[in-house]
Amino acid sequence: MALTSAFTSFNLPVKNVEQSKTFFTGLGFELNPQFPDNENSVAIMIGDNLQVMLINQTFFTTLTEKESVDTSKYAQMTIALAFESREKVDEIVNTAVSLGGKLHAEPEDHGSMYHWGFVDLDGHLWAINYMNMDEA
Repeated sequence: MALTSAFTSFNLPVKNVEQSKTFFTGLGFELNPQFPDNENSVAIMIGDNLQVMLINQTFFTTLTEKESVDTSKYAQMTIALAFESREKVDEIVNTAVSLGGKLHAEPEDHGSMYHWGFVDLDGHLWAINYMNMDEA
C-alpha cells in the first residue's frame, strides 16, 4: 500500500493573523476548532483532511532555522485546490480580490480543466481549479 497521510497541515507565515483569518473565512473556509486561535496562529480547514496554519511571521521563525521566503520576490510554492465548477473558481478568485488579494494571471480554459488564481494578503500563490475528470 502506498504511503498516505491521514491528515495534512502546512504552515504559512503571515504578517497579521487576524487579517489573514478574516480573509480566508471571508472566502468561506472554516476555522479548525481543534487548534489554537490566537495572535500567533490560526488553523483554517481547506479540505476534509487538509488545513493551513497561518502563523505570525515572528513566531514562524521559531519553527525553523531557515529564513522564510520574501513573497514579494520569490514563490516557494503554489497551493492548488480543486472545486466543483468553473463558476465556483470564478467566485472564489473574485471574492479573494474583493477581500484584498490580487489576481494571479488570467483564467485559463483547457477544456476539461479550468484554472485561475490569486495571491493572498501575504503574497502566497493559490491556484483555484475545476477539473472534469470524465473528460480528462
